[in-house]
Amino acid sequence: MTSALLVIDVQRGLFDAAPRPEDADTVLARINTLAAAARQAGAPVIFIQHERPGSALAHGSPGWALEQSLQVEAGDLIVAKTTPDSFLRTELGAKLEAAGVTRLVVCGYASEYCVDTTTRRAAGLGYAVDLVADTHTTHDKAHATAAQIRAHHNATLPDLTSFGPVIRALPAAAIRFGA
Repeated sequence: MTSALLVIDVQRGLFDAAPRPEDADTVLARINTLAAAARQAGAPVIFIQHERPGSALAHGSPGWALEQSLQVEAGDLIVAKTTPDSFLRTELGAKLEAAGVTRLVVCGYASEYCVDTTTRRAAGLGYAVDLVADTHTTHDKAHATAAQIRAHHNATLPDLTSFGPVIRALPAAAIRFGA
């Protein structure tokens, strides 16, 4: 299987303001470790940036920029999106097809929105998905803490078997790139 790492919406406007997402520093460190492993294995590293006009995530604004501690290299790919679905009206699918990718390793922000939606869409499109169980995050909500939201998605997304391709929730330490 040819793999790619998708880093979803890890942007200054979502990570820099207080309160920060749950386990923000740990998640960022794990993303950098995963990205280094992907590059070493020759797997594409794709950073996805959400943009919303008139907000902290307006294209080109300081909040739209990737989080400052991410280690981004010249060969990494960037995909802009405007919905929780990283495939909808973006060039992600074409980039993955051009690289021969069949498996996606998904991490980033927000567990219950963009990470969830992209994981479901990827499986629906035929990609095997490894959701990095300890490397996606969100903010606390009125109905649940960020930790509860992450745990919920780690438990429920792998139960979606009707798409065909397998969705696994694995810790970052268990992720391997390459054949």
